[in-house]
Amino acid sequence: MQILILSDIHANWHALQAVLDQAAGSYEQIVCCGDIVGYNPQPARVLEWVKANCAAVIRGNHDKVVAGIDNLEWFNPVAQAAARWTISQLDTDAMAYLRELPQGPLPLEHFAICHGSPRDEDEYVTSPSEAADVFPHLDLPLTFFGHTHLQGGFFLQHRRIGPLPTVPSSHEEAVIEISPDTLYLVNPGSVGQPRDADPRAAYALFDSVQRTVTLRRVSYPIQSTALEIQKAGLPDVLALRLFQGR
Repeated sequence: MQILILSDIHANWHALQAVLDQAAGSYEQIVCCGDIVGYNPQPARVLEWVKANCAAVIRGNHDKVVAGIDNLEWFNPVAQAAARWTISQLDTDAMAYLRELPQGPLPLEHFAICHGSPRDEDEYVTSPSEAADVFPHLDLPLTFFGHTHLQGGFFLQHRRIGPLPTVPSSHEEAVIEISPDTLYLVNPGSVGQPRDADPRAAYALFDSVQRTVTLRRVSYPIQSTALEIQKAGLPDVLALRLFQGR
């Protein structure tokens, strides 16, 4: 089984389309680690695609806020403005779909998915020391998570914790071979708003036969998303950060 793992699409249709074009023919199933909406200008279109195409989806913090599950005041002013605008763009069915998304972690056949971490869906895991506190909460050897918008992740092998390889700016992918005596927390990165200084859309592919995770990056027409952000009246910083990958 080959599975496409997405996270933090954040209503960026052009980035999502680039991912799907690059990954075409490489997967049989799609799962999403949350944050379908927020920040970017095509929430309804992206949400409908996720609803129609993803075999498993969990909620992210932006999904919760837009759905009215969490308080908007947890967000900074820019994220608040984007959330309010997003709410105005979604119909009753779309809002109901967001409200009904399950909370992670969600165990699947080959791995689990969560948004922040297996112990707290809103937790940021960005360093080996933070990952050390999370590994005891894993129910499966491999877990995919999002939330940080940082592609990569961490491994635990014989009490040693370290970072997983990332995709160099001059390459399109990095392959991780899954060892049977190792635990993995893998972040596929953000499709719609990367924050690791690489503006390319990020995602991952899992191969259950080869026992590999392939982290991938793909360029997309950032200018098109930026123009849509401006046309929608969303904060300009949301367009600028896409070019910077921050």
